[in-house]
Amino acid sequence: MGVRIVTDSTSDLPESTLKQYGIEMVPLTVHFGPEAFLDSVEMDAGAFWAKLRTSPHHPKTAQPSPGDFLKVYEKLAGTGDEVISIHISTKLSGTMNSSQIAAQMMPNLKVTHVDTRSATWGLGMMAIEASRMAKAGKSTESIVSAVEAIAQRMHIFFTLDTLEFLQKNGRIGKAQALLGGLLGIKPILQVDREGVVAPADKVRGKSKVLPRALEMMQERVPAGRRIKVAVLHTQVPDEAQRWLEAISKLYQIDESWFGEVGPVIATNTGPGTVGVCFYEV
Repeated sequence: MGVRIVTDSTSDLPESTLKQYGIEMVPLTVHFGPEAFLDSVEMDAGAFWAKLRTSPHHPKTAQPSPGDFLKVYEKLAGTGDEVISIHISTKLSGTMNSSQIAAQMMPNLKVTHVDTRSATWGLGMMAIEASRMAKAGKSTESIVSAVEAIAQRMHIFFTLDTLEFLQKNGRIGKAQALLGGLLGIKPILQVDREGVVAPADKVRGKSKVLPRALEMMQERVPAGRRIKVAVLHTQVPDEAQRWLEAISKLYQIDESWFGEVGPVIATNTGPGTVGVCFYEV
């Protein structure tokens, strides 16, 4: 009997990575008015931005239903394995609540839940590490302990071109105070220890964002240390590549990932976003 890992689509793990690590993914949904699309299943990033340019409706997101999780848990129940369900911060989505309800319908399947207090590749990196440990035969208890330890030292910083998307979708959290005061100012936000979007700093002018972000990274993890890192973006790959190159000069990179976030995360950040998720190894 082994351990299987379940996560949700806000992890932004591509299909190839899910298959490589044997991770089960339950998608959230993106709505454009009456139309609904399963995140990263029926709609990828390219299709999302194309739809955003033509739709009269502002996109909204919805958590999976308990029934969506139940389908996955029922499939795994037949394997004899235990399940660790690792999800986006409960302060950002009700996704984990749906997974818990589904697990209660499966008394013969042991499901352990982890609130990562994270999102996108912060969550994704934890799911990958959990899967590696599961494949190595580690117990549920040791995997959960390791994931929770990563969650404690995971840092996420990101910058936005506009706060409109966070505000309209109710994910603005503690950054509400920044609204209306950003003329010429670029915010740097974080997902804080509570799993909430919060201000980290703000600078005047776009050119100052990366230098300040690098300073803030070093305040959390001193330069020269070994880190795992993911640099993410929405529609600005060249800018994100500059971030990754600058970070690579400061740290020993144990592993790195680079890419565009999926539709659900993009719905809440809008275009022109660059972010970094990292933790010390």
